[in-house]
Amino acid sequence: MRSPWHSLAGGPPESRLLASVAEFTHHRDIDALDHSLVLSLAELISVSSVTLCKRGESLQLPVDSIVVCSRNAAGAFVVEALDPSRDGDPIDTIVCAMETLEAISDVTEDGTCRLVIPIQRDHAAIGALMLESEDSLDGVRNMVEGYARIYGNYIALLNESERDKLTGLYNRRSFEQRLQRLLKLQRQRARAAAKGEDERRLPFEADVSQIWLAILDIDHFKRINDTYGHVYGDEVILMLAQQMRHSFRQSDVLFRFGGEEFVMLIAAQDERVAHMALDRFRHFVAEHAFPQVGHVTVSIGYARITENDYPEIVLDRADKALYFAKENGRNSVHGYEALTERGELGAAVALGSIDLF
Repeated sequence: MRSPWHSLAGGPPESRLLASVAEFTHHRDIDALDHSLVLSLAELISVSSVTLCKRGESLQLPVDSIVVCSRNAAGAFVVEALDPSRDGDPIDTIVCAMETLEAISDVTEDGTCRLVIPIQRDHAAIGALMLESEDSLDGVRNMVEGYARIYGNYIALLNESERDKLTGLYNRRSFEQRLQRLLKLQRQRARAAAKGEDERRLPFEADVSQIWLAILDIDHFKRINDTYGHVYGDEVILMLAQQMRHSFRQSDVLFRFGGEEFVMLIAAQDERVAHMALDRFRHFVAEHAFPQVGHVTVSIGYARITENDYPEIVLDRADKALYFAKENGRNSVHGYEALTERGELGAAVALGSIDLF
């Protein structure tokens, strides 16, 4: 039986281990960190695949994201994100490891050796690493467990710096990086389409044709604070953030910009679909009774992100649509493109409360 380290080259395992850890922990973007982790492990150990499954905050699915690194037909490693709604083996095995907080080492019916290591934080599983190989993985279990601990600790640090403390949504500090990444994906799609290349080579999150930026503002929020106090105002913000997590998809990215303002990056095939998703959420909020406060409404403005945009440009468009919504009755959803086509924006509108870069 071959050693799991047989693929190491250019130095002893210790040197490669240190270089590998340094490589994947230099990322501050969590998606890039996930991709780098599975690729680092796949290059370090003789495996057929490395899979990272993570459990999200909504807990609507046993697994909310899946990133796998495997070899293509040419033998090169390829990292891709997969649909997290799948079930059956090996997902059942991964979920079992997360629920029991115990590593699982077994051999599948086709003879593949499999090692599943839960990733823990605060005595709970946030995900798991699964390695598959033709050879036994018992010799690398301690090392993979070490990677899982490093990853769990590093994710905690990133979440603390990237997340809003009250709601747990991404904060405005992380917004520009996320938006820049989406703009990069849009440009990649445009170049691939122009060259007639296969767009399936792009990341999973780039599979949709259009990305929309939406700005949400709680109507008359100052009145809520003045009438009921900041404790109940914070509770409205917290509950609204929870509703956003449950209403939008895992692939949609949610931010709190501070105060009563939220930003969403959502994927939709066209403006009609984007508008329906946002208006459905607006209607849900309006129908919900918040403790003590009662019914609360929100106004939403949104704009399409194109490959030629800059963050401040698309924010300006969405903010103009939000301004229109608040000046025309509130509790509504408006898109910049539709407003422009109908000539309803008129002269340039002064920017609202969103600070640009």
